[in-house]
Amino acid sequence: MNGLVLLALLLLPLLGGLVVAFLRGNDRAAKLTALGFALAELVLAAVAWAGFTPGGDRIQLAFGVDWIPAFGVRFALGVDGIALVMIALIAVLVPIVIGASWEEKLPEGRTVAGFFSLLLVMQTFMIGVFAATDVFLFYVFFEAMLVPAYFLIGRFGGPRRQYAAVKFFLYSLFGGLVMLASVIGVYVVASGKLGKGTFDWATLVSIAKDIPQSTQIWLFLGFLIAFAIKAPLVPLHTWLPDAGGEAPVGVGVLLVGVLDKVGTFGFLRYGLSMFPDASRILAPWVLTLAVIGVIYGAILAAGQTDMKRFVTYTSIAHFGFIALGIFAFSTQSISGAVLYMVNHGLSTGMLFLVVGMVMARGGSRLFSDYGGMAKLTPVLGGMFFIAGLSSLALPGTNSFVSEFLVLIGSFPREPVFTIIATVGMVLAALYVLWAYQRVMQGPVRGNALVGLAGGPGSAVDPASETAKTKVADLSKRELAVLTPLVVLIIALGVYPKPVLDVINPSVTATMTEAGQQDLVKEGK
Repeated sequence: MNGLVLLALLLLPLLGGLVVAFLRGNDRAAKLTALGFALAELVLAAVAWAGFTPGGDRIQLAFGVDWIPAFGVRFALGVDGIALVMIALIAVLVPIVIGASWEEKLPEGRTVAGFFSLLLVMQTFMIGVFAATDVFLFYVFFEAMLVPAYFLIGRFGGPRRQYAAVKFFLYSLFGGLVMLASVIGVYVVASGKLGKGTFDWATLVSIAKDIPQSTQIWLFLGFLIAFAIKAPLVPLHTWLPDAGGEAPVGVGVLLVGVLDKVGTFGFLRYGLSMFPDASRILAPWVLTLAVIGVIYGAILAAGQTDMKRFVTYTSIAHFGFIALGIFAFSTQSISGAVLYMVNHGLSTGMLFLVVGMVMARGGSRLFSDYGGMAKLTPVLGGMFFIAGLSSLALPGTNSFVSEFLVLIGSFPREPVFTIIATVGMVLAALYVLWAYQRVMQGPVRGNALVGLAGGPGSAVDPASETAKTKVADLSKRELAVLTPLVVLIIALGVYPKPVLDVINPSVTATMTEAGQQDLVKEGK
């Protein structure tokens, strides 16, 4: 029965996507239907969460049938605590994204039904990536996820959408093909060890310690490249600023909130567990890239003139912390990294939405076209501030807990990398507050707010802060979209225990599979 819940979680958005696709010509029906399926998916995710037993079997809610028996491929689903929290994050974000995209201005010739249909289809593939327990099935979902994302960026995005979509697709496809070579290699190695090939993840983990180090390294490199692109780690990150900058705001939220978590999830599920020796040997290289990403992303974020690209660079900086926590190999650091994956989806997702709401009023993506906007839109200004505080990990917000766990768990094993990463915390405060100051503080100014940037914003007298203006504050719909994120940001900042209780047993199991001892717990 529990397995059917997970199967339903996978298939419901796909069904919703098909239904919405047939509602072309009736925009309101398409929106309401998409929202209805997304909310039903959220309820189903809550049922799955309630059916999961923290501390129980490693993989729960399992469902499996033979798919290609000749090659040992099964349509096998199941979740551990790490996968469950990511699926829950998807279920929370998708209805929010649909609500935020309710009045999205689509390029000429594009339909509302097509946009929302693709969003739901992408939700299915994203859930499939986290739920697959067959390595080949994981690869199929990993690649299938690209298709709706490509069309959402390329057909519904900004002026340079085709360039951004092709770049995103080529980067991801290259990573996927390299990973496919390793997937085939894993099958061949399993054949040699077991007498028959298999893609079953649990079986492959059980024979991991018997695979020679040199073979592990070559096989892991294929997965590593694919996951580093998806994560994204510097220098394989360049697709994200373009894709995030050109994607519609709602799609951008899913790009930085969920899609790039596939990379860090892959490190945990497939890197550390299936290639423990290779993970340990290559860890210094990944850690080096991680801290470079923290500093590089922060510096580039501070120097951005474009608000959407600013958010994508903050995301690159935050992913450095997540990679640091994973490859520091302590229970605290990995738990912090997983919690960070969830919190980053919430905080950066909200920051992306708020930026989109600013742009919807001003018609410009440039910081220089705004100023003093909080005087015209105080509620929007407050939401921008909350999203910013969460992004810079202020105590009391969700990101602080995860960042604190990553740093305190990483220091005993990797003090040098951890100290360098802490510089990123200072830089985060700099670029977030500076961005807020440029858009929201000071006198009312900027072309976007005087109606010269193509948007509806129009102050009668830009020299007067009390001038009447057409720049409206948040609508009830926008407030309804942002409020759940504010609640979660504060709730997880004050009381993260319910999520950590789900995450921790899976992290402990991952540490065991990776053959790592927890220096923090043992006081070494």
